[in-house]
Amino acid sequence: MSPEADPAAVFEEGLARVSAQYRAVFAEAADEHALRAAGARFVGPQGELTRLMKLMPKVAPDRRRELGQKANAVKREVQQSLDGALLALERAQREADLSEPAIDVSLPGRGPVPGRLHPITRVTHDLLDVFGALGFDVADGPEVDLYEYNFDKLGFPPDHPATDMQDSFFVRTSDTRTLLRTHTSTIQVRAMLKHPPPLAIVSPGAVYRRDDDITHSPMFFQFEGLLVDEGVSFAHLRGVLTRFAQRMFGPDVGIRIRPSYFPFVEPGGEMDIACVFCRAWEGERARIAACRLCKGTGWLEILGCGMVHPVVFENVGYDPERYTGFAFGMGVDRVAMLKYGINDIRLLYENDVRFLGQL
Repeated sequence: MSPEADPAAVFEEGLARVSAQYRAVFAEAADEHALRAAGARFVGPQGELTRLMKLMPKVAPDRRRELGQKANAVKREVQQSLDGALLALERAQREADLSEPAIDVSLPGRGPVPGRLHPITRVTHDLLDVFGALGFDVADGPEVDLYEYNFDKLGFPPDHPATDMQDSFFVRTSDTRTLLRTHTSTIQVRAMLKHPPPLAIVSPGAVYRRDDDITHSPMFFQFEGLLVDEGVSFAHLRGVLTRFAQRMFGPDVGIRIRPSYFPFVEPGGEMDIACVFCRAWEGERARIAACRLCKGTGWLEILGCGMVHPVVFENVGYDPERYTGFAFGMGVDRVAMLKYGINDIRLLYENDVRFLGQL
């Protein structure tokens, strides 16, 4: 409003403009949201009538009563028109609903879809059943642990290249040698420090390493076992692992153990099972040669194992001259991939119910 303009004239022009426009604006509104927005344009907190009322103090006192009555009348008209348009929209929607095809209430309802355990959880339970039947107890421990338990007491020399195989996530605490455990062997160390031999435990749990590809994950689940007593030999280890393979993959599956290096066992080995995809033990050479998973070898690597190194026994206070023992460790994810024919470990962690529902 220019300084020279008469406030009363501006007020009356504004009322006339609102009276002339609101019906057409309401008629153009296609839905409730648009209609309410149009109503707010005229009678809302920032609407045109609200702005006009702010001119009232500038109007001459002898005109205020008259113009106030006109403004209230226009506001009632706009509000009544808005309410009528909203009611008409509601009735039109109701008529549209009633005119649609009827719902057949006799159709069966859609009930809740029952859930199931995640394949990693199912495989963990299967492993616990196998080794529980063989007399192993279940042990647990913290996921955030000390470097001492994760490496030193397991025979890793300081700054030894073997630690590069388990690039670690360190945790900022008052103790700079704190990290997310890279294997559940930390549980075995804690168990041996607390309990004298004989000892037979398995230790399932999450572990963390700086790996990320189709066969490795920065976080994965491991299942390790330890048995310590007098007179334990590699033959006992092979017998236990043979029983495990037959229970998990079938009574006809074969195993083999190849020499391999781990700082905490001597001798150490990698265990393979006969390929459960081309079923190498059935002897069809053409099918074995064409298998992409075992690359025509007929074997699949599944775990590492070996006889516990005497240095480990010395570090936990066991007498290595009296006691021997074996240890093994496997990725639960790896077992699940073999058991269910999964070719990418990341599928287990993406929580896609379409994939998980197939297993």
